[in-house]
Formats: sequence, C-alpha cells, structure tokens
Amino acid sequence: MNTAVTKPASKSLADLIEDILPQTQCTKCGYPACRPYAEAIASGAADINQCPPGGAEGVRRLAQLLGKTTSPINPANGLERSRPVAVIDEALCIGCTLCTQACPVDAIVGAAKQMHTVLPDHCTGCDLCVAPCPVDCIAMVNVTGIRTGWDAWSQAQADAARARHNFRTERLRREKAENNARLAAKANAKLKSVEAEVTVTVQEQTEQARKKAIIQAAIARAQQKKEEMTAAENANTAAPTTPEQD
Repeated sequence: MNTAVTKPASKSLADLIEDILPQTQCTKCGYPACRPYAEAIASGAADINQCPPGGAEGVRRLAQLLGKTTSPINPANGLERSRPVAVIDEALCIGCTLCTQACPVDAIVGAAKQMHTVLPDHCTGCDLCVAPCPVDCIAMVNVTGIRTGWDAWSQAQADAARARHNFRTERLRREKAENNARLAAKANAKLKSVEAEVTVTVQEQTEQARKKAIIQAAIARAQQKKEEMTAAENANTAAPTTPEQD
C-alpha cells in the first residue's frame, strides 16, 4: 500500500525573518508587533536595524539571512539595552486593568479593582504597560546585568513569547467576535420588539378605523332615516284634506 507523504509547507521570507526577531512585541520597530515588522522587512518597506531588543546580534542575523551589510540600531527606534522586567508596586495599584490591556503577552494578572502583579518569566520587557498606568506604580527593573540584546534573551524565551502573543491575539479576536455577535443578537431582538410594537400599533389603528367607520355608517343611516321621516311628515302636512259629506 502506498502511503502519501505530505511535505511541510516551505516558509516564506517573512516567516524566516520573524523567526530571527526576539518576539518581545515591543513596537519599538515602529510596527504593532514582530510579525508586521518581519513582513515590512520582507517587502523592503523597513530596514533591518529597527529592533533594539535584538540589538547588534539581531541585525547581524537579519543581514546574514538577506545578504545585506550590517548597520547600527537606528537611534530613532531606541538603544540596545539590558533586558528589564516590569514590577508593580502593589501598594499603589488601583486595579484599573490598563496595564493588562497593554501587555502583548498576558504577563500581568489581576482582576478589576484588585491588585495586579507581573509574571516575571513571561514579561518581555516591552515597556508598554508603563505609560497607561494612571498612578505610576510600574517600574522596569534590569534583570540581566550588563548582558544586552540576544545575550540577554534566548531563543526559547522568544518562542514562548511568540506563542503567548499569538494566543492573546486569537483570544482577543474571539472575544471581539463573540461580543459583536452578542450586540448583533441584542440589536436584532430590539428590532423585533420594535417591529412587534409597530405591528400592534398598526392593528390598533386599523381596529380604531374600522370602529370609526361603523359608527359613521350608523350615524349616516340614522341621519338618512331622520331625513326620510321629516320628508314624510312634510308630505302629509302639505296634502289637501277631503270635506266630510252629510
């Protein structure tokens, strides 16, 4: 019996580039995530030196893949640095959830109006949770000493961060779709309710019009009967009387 062998799909250039990126999802490259940046590099819309977390080693890897020369990290995108981890001052946290909404890898946990905390092993050091915090209770703490770029980050960490980011992206997409479905169902129910009210109103108006027509017809018949009786009385009054004979 012949068994068909399915060959794995070959990776696109964007896939290969994305595999090289550190997957911190920090947006420092000017794109909303690592994948869009990879696609921009593949299309020639972005340079290979826009990823500070990847640092000089990241640029070297991209240059080797694409056959380009290396260049320093563009300072407009930031500087290569030691990897930090977000730390929340729990005494100041008000549980606003803005940091959880900003975290691209679901590294922050906590319920609304409750204290939040960071899972340090999941944090990519992207800084995205700092700006939204209304009480400035989040600090970025260096956890790699003098090690920077890929020296402060491993491929296993990058793979895990990408998996969490992809899971979060899919979760948000699903939640949005479910919310849209709920809103659509609610709007449809409201529309049906309004249509039912309109139908009842039309039926009531039709019934009122029918009753009005019946009353008007009855009034017309009574008026006609009255006119006929009046005409008969007038006719009797106008008729000559016959004298009696002895």
